[in-house]
Amino acid sequence: MNNISKKAPLIYLIAGEPSGDQLGARLMSALKQETDGNIRFAGIGGERMTEEGLDSLFPIHELAVMGLAEVLPHIPNILRRIKQTKENVELLQPVALVTIDSPGFSLKVSKALKGGTIPLIHYVAPSVWAWKKKRAKKVSKYLNHLLTLLPFEPPYFEKHGLSSTFVGHPVIEAEGYLEDKGRDQFCADLGLSPDAPILAVLPGSRRGEVAKLGPVFKEAVRLLSQSVPDLQCIIPTVSNVSDAVHNLTRDWPVPVKVVTGVDGKHKAFRCAHAALAASGTVALELAVDRVPTVIAYKVAPVTAFIAGLLIRIKFASLPNILLDKELQPERIQQSCTAEILAEDIKSLLLNETIRADQISSYDKVIELLKSGDDMPSTKAAKAILAVIAQKL
Repeated sequence: MNNISKKAPLIYLIAGEPSGDQLGARLMSALKQETDGNIRFAGIGGERMTEEGLDSLFPIHELAVMGLAEVLPHIPNILRRIKQTKENVELLQPVALVTIDSPGFSLKVSKALKGGTIPLIHYVAPSVWAWKKKRAKKVSKYLNHLLTLLPFEPPYFEKHGLSSTFVGHPVIEAEGYLEDKGRDQFCADLGLSPDAPILAVLPGSRRGEVAKLGPVFKEAVRLLSQSVPDLQCIIPTVSNVSDAVHNLTRDWPVPVKVVTGVDGKHKAFRCAHAALAASGTVALELAVDRVPTVIAYKVAPVTAFIAGLLIRIKFASLPNILLDKELQPERIQQSCTAEILAEDIKSLLLNETIRADQISSYDKVIELLKSGDDMPSTKAAKAILAVIAQKL
C-alpha cells in the first residue's frame, strides 16, 4: 500500500465476522484490479482483509457474536465500537462506506451516518425473505445501494426505492481455486490416507458455535467410528477459534487434523467424502466443492424460542432454500443430537445413491448463484465504483 498515492480514493470497509472478511478480501482484490491499484482502504476486517492491505480499526472477533441471548453481555462494547467506527468514518471522509453483512453492527453504523455526503453501500442483503420483512423498508431509508448475493432478493428492496444489484454469490469463485494436483496429493499434504473415509467437521467460526456444537460433533464422531472404524477427520477452522478447536479435538477417538487458511480449507474439501457442518455460508462452500453434507445448529433455548416465533422459512441451509427441498439434511436444536448426526453421516459415507443424489443437485445450486459472466466480486466492485462515480 506504500506505493499508492495518498490522493487515491479511499473506501471504508466494515466486516464483522470471518465470512464477511472473506467477502471483503475478494472485494478489495477486485477493486484493485478495476482501478489498476489506484485505491486505498480503511476500516474493520479480519486476517484475509489484512492480507489485502487493511489495517483494522479493532479485531473483528469482538463483533462475531451469534444469537439473541448470547449477544446481550457484549452490547455495551458493541455500542462503544459503533460510536468509534462512526467517528472514524467521519474523520477519514472516504468516497464510500461499504458495509459487509453483520447487519447488527454495520447497519447501525450506516444509519448513524445517514444524510451525509458519504455513499452508504451494503454488501449482503438482510434476510428479509426469512424474517422481519419490514427491515427492507427501514434500510431503504438510509442506504444508497445494496449488493445482493441471491437472485430473488432485489425486489424486496427496490419496491421501497433502494437501488440493488444482484452480483452473485462469491462462493462460486472457489471453483478452481486450487491447482488440480489430484486428490491423493491433497490428502498427502494434509497427512490423511486417501483410501480411508474422510469426514470434514466444521463446528463454526464463532466461539459460541464451537462451544455449543463441538461436544455434539465429538460424540457423533465417536458413535460413527464404531461402524466406520477407519474413519479420519479433518477440521478446517479460522484463527479466532483455532485454540478452541484444538482443545476440542485433544482426545477424539479417530485420527484428526486441524487446518487453517483458505488453502487448507479447500484441500480438506477436496479430500472429504462427507461433511458435518454448522449452518452458515459453509453450506454453500461445500456445495460448490460437491461434498455431501449434513447441516447442524444449536443456540441457547431462549434464542431458539424467539427465532421460532419470527422466522418464516422451511430451511436454514441456503442450498435447501434455493432448491426448496432438503438437499442437505438439517438437524437443528432438538434434532441436533450425536445419534442422529452419526446416522446421517453414515448414510452419506456408505450409501452411494444418497451421495450421488446430493452431489448431482449441487450443479443446480451453483447455476442459481451466478449473475452473468463476471465473477461476483468483480461485479460488486464495478457496482461500487459506479455508485461512487455518480456522487463525484
